[in-house]
Parts: sequence; C-alpha cells; structure tokens
Amino acid sequence: MSSSDLDADALIEAVIDREGRYVNHPADRGGATCWGITEAVARAQGYTGSMRDLPRAEAASIYRRIYWLRPGYDKIALRAPKIAAELFDTGVNMGAATATGFLQRALNALNREARDYPDIAADKVIGPRTLAALDGLLRARGKGGETVLLRAMEALQGERYIALAERRPSQEAFLYGWLANRIGQF
Repeated sequence: MSSSDLDADALIEAVIDREGRYVNHPADRGGATCWGITEAVARAQGYTGSMRDLPRAEAASIYRRIYWLRPGYDKIALRAPKIAAELFDTGVNMGAATATGFLQRALNALNREARDYPDIAADKVIGPRTLAALDGLLRARGKGGETVLLRAMEALQGERYIALAERRPSQEAFLYGWLANRIGQF
C-alpha cells in the first residue's frame, strides 16, 4: 500500500466520522444519507439495502472508488497531499467535478499570465495537463505554492457555499457547519 493510500484511508475515516450515521434532513436536497453517502450514490454503486443499515466498510469503499481514485486525487496526493485532501473533502461535499474545477481555475489564476506554466482547460478532469500545471506551480513557488493554492481553492469553495445559501435560504441551515468544518482544515 502506498503512502497516498494510507492518506486516503485517514481522509475517508475522517469524513465518515464527521458525517455520522443515518440522516434524512428535510432541507438536504441529497435526501437520506448514511456515513455521508447519499442514497442515489449508494444505489448507483450497487447497494440495495436500507440506508439506515449501510455498512461503514461499504461507505469507505464507495468513498475510495468514487471520490478518491475515479477523479485521480491519488495522483495529486503524490505531488501535493494537502491539495489532494482538500479535493477529496470538497468532492465529497460538492462533487468531484466541482472540486477539480476549483483546482484548475486556481492554477490558471496563479500562473502569472502563463509565465510559470501554460493555462489549462477548466474541464473538471484531472489529466496530464492539470498535473503538469500543478508541477509547474510547485516548481515555481516551492512548498509555499501548495499553501497559496489551497487558500485559493478554499476561497472558491466558501464563495460557492455563500452563494448557495443566498439562492436557497433553506441551505442556510448548513452554511455555518460547511464553513466551520470544511474550510481551512488542511
């Protein structure tokens, strides 16, 4: 097992602990969840039982497949573990495409008009160009570059939470927790 796998295990367990057991909050558009896994995701991954009974191990397996390996965050972890952790957590909460889009937008904004590395398409997919751009940022800015990139991604995430609460006041029920538990933790 590689170090990125060990990091993924810790991240997955932290999300499961934070999300808790079965919840079906009326304002949550995701509906019934258990361990933070929505019923729609559980069903798409082949789980057929009651959401109240979703095994923790099954939730962990879903997190690993859908929110770590499929979007390619394991490849990011080899370069910038804090960025991978942020991508994973944001991806769980907002979707991997949104999280990856935050990374790509921030990388483009931080490349000093393409002097450090070329702009990339904000296609919401981790591919060779996104990895090369991340490598370029880290090469140009050193270890501090990871911290600044992380802050830029968190700023985009925070703005999205606030905009969501402004558009749909029912989501204000979750805003404080989103900001308290999801911004600035890595």
